[in-house]
Amino acid sequence: MSILSELNSLLDALGIPVETGVFSGVPPDEYLVITPMTDTFEVFADNRPRHEVQETQLSLFAKGNYMTLKNQVVKALLDADFAVTDRRYIGHEDDTGYHHYAIDVAKEYEVKEE
Repeated sequence: MSILSELNSLLDALGIPVETGVFSGVPPDEYLVITPMTDTFEVFADNRPRHEVQETQLSLFAKGNYMTLKNQVVKALLDADFAVTDRRYIGHEDDTGYHHYAIDVAKEYEVKEE
């Protein structure tokens, strides 16, 4: 399991259009873009990593009031055991008409030996 696959499943279930990296095609009035940020080994035993923390940034774009969607996404993330490490309003993009709000999330995964 990876943070990208979990986030895609979670956000698809909420009915929010989501893509990784950049939104392709004509974007709707509300959508999310997932940007992978880091994959770090946090816990070691016998010089081998046992757990990996994966972090991503969710960029929420909305042409109208984004607060309801932001709250819905954050609640779903917390309910699914994601750590929300940062939330911030990035700004209004005057050229596109979208508000941009960023939500940083992290989750720990056990490293599987092949």
